[in-house]
Amino acid sequence: MPKYQNDEDYDIHALLEVIFLKWGYDFRGYSKASLTRRIFYFLQEERIDRIPDLQYRIVRDKSLFSRFIKDVTVNVTEMFRDPVFYQSVKENIVPQLKTYPHIKIWHAGCATGEEVYSLAILLEQEGLLERSTIYATDINRSVLDRAKKGIYSDSYLQQYETNFENAGLKGHLSDYFEKGYDHVIVDSALRKNIVFTEHDLVIDHVFGEMQLIFCRNVLIYFTRGLQSKVIDLFSESLDFGGCLCLGIKETLDFYEHKGKFKTLDPNNKIYQRTR
Repeated sequence: MPKYQNDEDYDIHALLEVIFLKWGYDFRGYSKASLTRRIFYFLQEERIDRIPDLQYRIVRDKSLFSRFIKDVTVNVTEMFRDPVFYQSVKENIVPQLKTYPHIKIWHAGCATGEEVYSLAILLEQEGLLERSTIYATDINRSVLDRAKKGIYSDSYLQQYETNFENAGLKGHLSDYFEKGYDHVIVDSALRKNIVFTEHDLVIDHVFGEMQLIFCRNVLIYFTRGLQSKVIDLFSESLDFGGCLCLGIKETLDFYEHKGKFKTLDPNNKIYQRTR
């Protein structure tokens, strides 16, 4: 039986076990510190006094659990986040993608979709979008619904436009949006090659033979053991020669899987599967 440092550790463990048994979502391999912060934030928002009270209610109230998923999963993203990364994708990955008759891409942990549409714009400018299928997945159904709609507040557009320019793309980002009253809508031509679907990196299986996998700034919220499991999932989901893109603070350096990859860009964490 595992040892617990205090009652709080035990309560969180019990909560995560109940969630897994009742709803099939496995948060047991998530980084303890960040998950604990988000659980206590959720308690405060829902005006629930104690973790055992949340445990009792969450198995009986599906809407409460849906709100829990929304609050404890991290959905921070923006269009062309880390612009230099997209420059590197153009330089290191796009030439290889141009050799494929059809391109399959998995964008894991896509959140509200801004980075999925960023990739779609890059592919469109390189003449690759028409022969690409992008599978955009997330554990959180609520953010997937937002991503499918492609509707964003126009208050972020100036920052996104700056990122777009710094990424070295042609034209203007506004060319890819329809303007609303206080929002913008992603051009339908970008959305038609994107398939949005639920997928849990912790418990779901290999996701086909991909030529490219994006999973940026997701692994940092997992424990080392779960990171290794997910990297194995990505390795098995990639074609030989396929590329894996991680977040700036993520790496393959400390995992046994590194031997299956060569590093294309150490600064932007772009890897290619070689065996």
